[in-house]
Amino acid sequence: MNRSATVAAEVGLRLVVPEHGGVPLTAGLCYRGDDPYAIRMSFHVGMDDPVEWLFARELLIAGLQAPAGDGDVRVWPAPARDQDVLNISLSSPFGHAHFEASLAALSEFLVRTFEVVPSGRECDFIDIEDELRDLHRWA
Repeated sequence: MNRSATVAAEVGLRLVVPEHGGVPLTAGLCYRGDDPYAIRMSFHVGMDDPVEWLFARELLIAGLQAPAGDGDVRVWPAPARDQDVLNISLSSPFGHAHFEASLAALSEFLVRTFEVVPSGRECDFIDIEDELRDLHRWA
């Protein structure tokens, strides 16, 4: 069990802008064995710190097959199964963005995360004592 293992990738996205087609950009994906339920997606916009979104690995897995998510992050495959497109919608009080990403690239990233933490074994990688100490520290 390697809690310190990390999987990282850069994935090309297309920001869907209805009047202008799409704007290409790159997002960084990160998965850590010490945070086995979460995927971090970050965008570098300008010279500021990156904008980071945190969402469940299970949400991304489910979204590969059918629409998933009903909150700030929603994921769904393109209507035509022969397209290599996964739609990702991100919403916050500051705005909304719709991205298209390569289904194959995200699937490959997920396969690599399963090598670090197999699906269904996430709880084996959480140190409950550390988590409780952190909760008490913030209380």
